Amino acid sequence: MNTHYQKFLRCSLSIFATLLFLTGCQIESNPKSALDKIRERGVLHVGTLNNQLSYYIGPDGPAGLDYEIAREFANQLGVKLEMKPAYRISSLYPALETGEIDLIAAGLSQSEDRVRRFRTGPAYYYVSQQLVYKKGNWRPRNIEQLVASLPELTAANQGHSVLNIVGDAHFNRTLSAIQFQNPDFEYKISPNADVNDLLKQVSEGDLMFTVADSVEVSLSQRVYPDLAVAFELTEDQPVSWFTRRSGDESLYALMIEFFGDMKQSGRLASLEEKYLGHIGTFDYVDTRAFIRSLETRLPKWSPLFKEYSDEFDWRLIAALAYQESHWNPRAKSPTGVRGMMMLTLPTAKSVDVTNRLDPEQSVRGGVEYLRRMVARIPDSINEHEKIWFALASYNVGYGHMMDARRLTKKQGANPDSWGDVKDRLPLLRQRKYFSQTRYGYARGDEARNYVENIRRYYQSIIGHVEQQSPDSSDVDVNDLTVITPPQSVISAAEAVSGAQSLIEEESPEVPLVDEEALDSDDQDLEENGEVNPDEKDTPVSQPQPNSHVSGS
Repeated sequence: MNTHYQKFLRCSLSIFATLLFLTGCQIESNPKSALDKIRERGVLHVGTLNNQLSYYIGPDGPAGLDYEIAREFANQLGVKLEMKPAYRISSLYPALETGEIDLIAAGLSQSEDRVRRFRTGPAYYYVSQQLVYKKGNWRPRNIEQLVASLPELTAANQGHSVLNIVGDAHFNRTLSAIQFQNPDFEYKISPNADVNDLLKQVSEGDLMFTVADSVEVSLSQRVYPDLAVAFELTEDQPVSWFTRRSGDESLYALMIEFFGDMKQSGRLASLEEKYLGHIGTFDYVDTRAFIRSLETRLPKWSPLFKEYSDEFDWRLIAALAYQESHWNPRAKSPTGVRGMMMLTLPTAKSVDVTNRLDPEQSVRGGVEYLRRMVARIPDSINEHEKIWFALASYNVGYGHMMDARRLTKKQGANPDSWGDVKDRLPLLRQRKYFSQTRYGYARGDEARNYVENIRRYYQSIIGHVEQQSPDSSDVDVNDLTVITPPQSVISAAEAVSGAQSLIEEESPEVPLVDEEALDSDDQDLEENGEVNPDEKDTPVSQPQPNSHVSGS
């Protein structure tokens, strides 16, 4: 009896152990879903492009349509957001396939190649491929005219290609299909250029034609107004996010639900208006309108500029206000800036402005913010030029302005000369330059034009005021003296808020700048004007050798 019991016990234990083992195997055979892994690590990794639409570092921190949508998606997941900007579209694909990033959010259309390789999310806007040329040059009306004229155009261009595109299968597939039907059709792929590079070449007359997405063309026309569309190469194509193709649909399913909620709530339409609503509305400054404003609007607002200009020439403050709002105290922008001085909400809070549409508060706050910018400009810069560096910082952000100074020094010019630095600001748009900088892509050409417009307005206001008051003393814009602010104002400059690319769900912390890591060139430049811990811009980590995507 005892023997039978022992055999029974051993058998039972054996069965129990076997069941336990099988249960363990079952647990191991059910790995965590992609969504579970993201929530477990607490970070959503998003691959994007560092450009003017998807993701860039603006004066008030990270910005861009895809960035803002991704931030809300991360908030819904209850995790932090880490944007990983790449400088080439081709770098994003292997990063997604290897799991370095969870999804691609870069304003990419659903081309045949991308749809085959990845799973597409819902469309959130549409683009078409367009053939771009320079206004005033010959315009082909259709592909037949272009094909027929290419041999003659190429011969006139000493045998060099007149149609170049970036090294992206998206455009290459479209032109390859045309070439298949027309064997004489020729074009060239520029593997080291980005779309902006080629659009600039067309605008300057160095290249006859290129191909770009319609949204990219419209945005670039604000900077290169000579660009024009010859004709459409494709119908409208949906733009979406992309995830890996796999049997795990957890992240994909949530993304579908998220975009549905965004569309239904109107939040998606609001973001599209913010970043795309201004397309096609950019115009040159109308000189006649400015002269009329000198007669009709300036007399009303000049007392306010005089009251709050303090150490600055009130006519300079008036010129700044005209550049910002055309002296319209209720001016608003889709990007969220508003008022006479077009302050963002974070900037307004930092200078104690509670109502941005109150012209008195707006002017006072704008002057205070400009004062803080001047306080941060290195003392190595001549006093009469500090104001121009400060205005560039006012527009594009202090960090980007310092990037332009570093580029100026690397190119053998004077980083303390506005004349030299303003010529390098536009380089911050070009990948081969901004990929070497600390703060990445910036609309540096707009900052340059911004400052130069203010200088022209300033001179015009001076001339206008002198005509009204013949006894007034002359003021030369190049002899403008900026009074050094007191130490309390310099300390107050540290209140300027920043933002980081690794976004907390509610209250993001601002990363400190590692000053010890600065190279010798940076230390020379920043000896008297360091980038402080409360820097208004957020550094963009640059791509490391052999890496596909850079974190920020």
